[in-house]
Amino acid sequence: MLLQNGASGPLLSFQHQAKEMGVPVQFVPAQKLNGLVPGVNHQGVVLSISPVDYLDVDDMLNMIAADIDIVREEKPIVVVLDHIQDPHNLGAIIRSCAAVGVKGIVIPDRNAAPVTAASIKTSAGTISRVMIARVVNLGQVIQQLKERGYWVAGAEGSGDTRMDAMDWDRPLAIVIGGEEKGMTRSMREACDYLVSIPIVDEVESLNASVAAGILLFQARIARLTPSA
Repeated sequence: MLLQNGASGPLLSFQHQAKEMGVPVQFVPAQKLNGLVPGVNHQGVVLSISPVDYLDVDDMLNMIAADIDIVREEKPIVVVLDHIQDPHNLGAIIRSCAAVGVKGIVIPDRNAAPVTAASIKTSAGTISRVMIARVVNLGQVIQQLKERGYWVAGAEGSGDTRMDAMDWDRPLAIVIGGEEKGMTRSMREACDYLVSIPIVDEVESLNASVAAGILLFQARIARLTPSA
């Protein structure tokens, strides 16, 4: 829910109702609301409804567990997005996830891009193939994943585990940090591995969706390659 800056009186009742229902509220300038609903008398409040149905993270993990092929000794991959801001990056990551068979994606409900029309367009129609959970606390999700037997690998430019030396053949949660600052410190400390992508010295870093795609396909290739 978006409320106009300086909202008072009846408008603040919307904030209280949203809080009781677990709906995030953000205060924005009037120009922002005008741009979202041009020509409409929004009266200082706009409710944004997601074009997808987010899952509860426990439900998503239970469905992943139930869908695992035990005969093939399938090892699931879940991607955790640590505050990706750009909806186009989100859509590109979703597309890569679908291409390599990722079971689920976890995104935070604050300070991160939700699934939007731009995300859906960038995902090229693959969004229906990957389950998405939206959560309040990413740290708690990491703990849940570890309790379920997942190893946590974070994408980190200075990580001490090169992607070609990583053991990808295990249940994995791959953490991708935000575009500007990468992973938050708490997420970095929660990782079992910090995985780096070897790039030439002249290039400082990679786009978040590009890094996600490289690591996901590295995991895919490693799992398809018979061990010696």
